[in-house]
Amino acid sequence: MLVIDAHLDLSWNALQWNRDLLESVNTIRVKEGRMAGKGRAQNTVALPEMRLGRVAVSFATMLARSTGQTAPHIDFGSPAQAYGVAQGQLAYYRALEADGHVSVLEDAPSLRRHIAEWERWENSGADPLAAPPLGFVLSMEGADPIRDPAQLEAWWEAGLRLLGPTHYGPGRYAGGTGTELGLTDLGKPLLTEMSRLGMLLDLTHLSDEAFWEAASIYDGLVLASHNNCRALVPHQRQFSDEQLRLIIERDGVVGAAFDIWMLQPGFLSGGSNEAVFIDDVVDHIDHVCQLAGNSRHAAIGTDLDGGFGREQSPCDLDSIVDLQQLPGKLSQRGYADADIKNIMVDNWLRLLYAAWN
Repeated sequence: MLVIDAHLDLSWNALQWNRDLLESVNTIRVKEGRMAGKGRAQNTVALPEMRLGRVAVSFATMLARSTGQTAPHIDFGSPAQAYGVAQGQLAYYRALEADGHVSVLEDAPSLRRHIAEWERWENSGADPLAAPPLGFVLSMEGADPIRDPAQLEAWWEAGLRLLGPTHYGPGRYAGGTGTELGLTDLGKPLLTEMSRLGMLLDLTHLSDEAFWEAASIYDGLVLASHNNCRALVPHQRQFSDEQLRLIIERDGVVGAAFDIWMLQPGFLSGGSNEAVFIDDVVDHIDHVCQLAGNSRHAAIGTDLDGGFGREQSPCDLDSIVDLQQLPGKLSQRGYADADIKNIMVDNWLRLLYAAWN
């Protein structure tokens, strides 16, 4: 079955982690075999495995913070540095496109053509490694690289279609995960400009305070690209049922994440993943469906290789190919074929078409 994954930090892995994503997952693991550091030689995502896993479309991120709390390869000392890094990540996606590996999808006609091409390929039974180019919808995780709200239009023209205003910590536009900060003085004009352009608002990583402020200002379609349920894993990083209901009421979609600290209550960095399975992801998908009373608002946003690897993913996942386990697991829970297709691909398509038509 075709898959849409709403959150992959592909350019960050390619540039900040220096991974050649045209190589296979196993080749990258071998190359990193003697490297120290979290996630090294444990990667799960590369372009060949995305084709094998039928990940026809992904929301491909740009990520460069500038919070005042610098950290190597992710949090930079000034907005100008964050801007430069994100521009490099954008250039990486365009280079992949120029070389024929991917198609950057910016509007409804290009998305329809892309999905039709993948459906024809899937129905033909052709070689998985001969699949069509992968489809990327460009997203930004944390708006720090946007120098000011007036610059957002230039990013739109460059292909950016989804924006999450913040990440971890005190972002330039809004308080993020681990804070109790609301929108900054830049946040409201950014959201107003997003509404004008029709850029989708990704509520993921917003603090509770910033979540409700943003939802009251922004009048367009919303999503949570990679977010799990606080009712199952109590932590501010997840959304409460009240927050999830707001997304559902606004006809948004919630992508279930695979990072096990979002799946196992009380998980600590460096802990074991041996008791966490893909079935735990299905629990979060099911919770969203039960809140909604239907399957129209739950989907996938794995965040695989988002600063971690197999060691912090469900223990029965070796690579992104294993997303193909989900249809069977959903079927075992009693989900009908149409509901499974909604969750795997159609809900994200519906949201994108609604935003772009």
